[in-house]
Amino acid sequence: MPELPDLTVYLEALRARVLDQVLTGVRRAPAAVALLRTAVPPLGQVHGRRVLGLSRLGKRLVLALEGELFLVLHLMIAGRLRWAEPAGAAIPGKIGLAAFDFPAGTLLLTEASAKKRAALHVVRGSAALEAHDPGGLEPLEMTLEDLDRALRRERHTLKRTLTDPTTLAGIGNAYSDEILHAARLSPTRMSDALTTHELVRLHAAIVSVLTTWTARLRAETGAGFPEKVTAFRDGMATHGRFGKPCPVCETAIQRIVHGEHETNYCPRCQTGGKLLADRSLSRLLHADWPKTVDALEARRQVPRP
Repeated sequence: MPELPDLTVYLEALRARVLDQVLTGVRRAPAAVALLRTAVPPLGQVHGRRVLGLSRLGKRLVLALEGELFLVLHLMIAGRLRWAEPAGAAIPGKIGLAAFDFPAGTLLLTEASAKKRAALHVVRGSAALEAHDPGGLEPLEMTLEDLDRALRRERHTLKRTLTDPTTLAGIGNAYSDEILHAARLSPTRMSDALTTHELVRLHAAIVSVLTTWTARLRAETGAGFPEKVTAFRDGMATHGRFGKPCPVCETAIQRIVHGEHETNYCPRCQTGGKLLADRSLSRLLHADWPKTVDALEARRQVPRP
């Protein structure tokens, strides 16, 4: 799912192309039956409206149009944007959902997944727009005190808290892994139990990881349009790196798998050498499940008969 760094670069590329431009029309692919989630005002009312601004609400992209109309787009896990010139580009066959036409080009919405989860809302007025805001703190604007209050509001694991859109805006599975590694904190540490030093490390890691990756993606994109928006990137410390060496201590990165989501962490840097229980594997192995990274590495060194 595109997160704050990806969405920031998307917005910058869009501002350079569509700000103050007229949205001449919106086309939907036949397969995009579930894309539009609102009926009033109708989608046709956005045609011919000038784009007055672009912004982000959590992980949602917002196009502000004349007449107090707003297009609110949630890309979900597999939704992506492309820019095509000249205007009127065809919607891609298998993965295309919609095309937003402007005089200078066409913004294409695609989703490379069998489950079409991307969502488009058309709303009128600031109050209706605010209803789409999950309410989480903006990570690059919050103070240390803001973060402390948010973490103590409810008792959850740090992994869950960082990815909760009502707590923090724009952070998902990928960058939460990177933040926790940078902060040297376990993903299962409880949010209301951090020491002052741990809180300071977490706040610093949030700012550092998000600003560093935003700058890196911005540099990769240059004056172009973001083409490779993915949760798995070269240079990440833990996310998507199961079994690969930690860039700090070279211990193999471990993971916890819950349904469609995977948490990656370094057992030496983050959990004091403890292996966190993976529900499926620990249930399968029972007493044979290694409790520490030392036990895991010792097992791997035992020659097979």
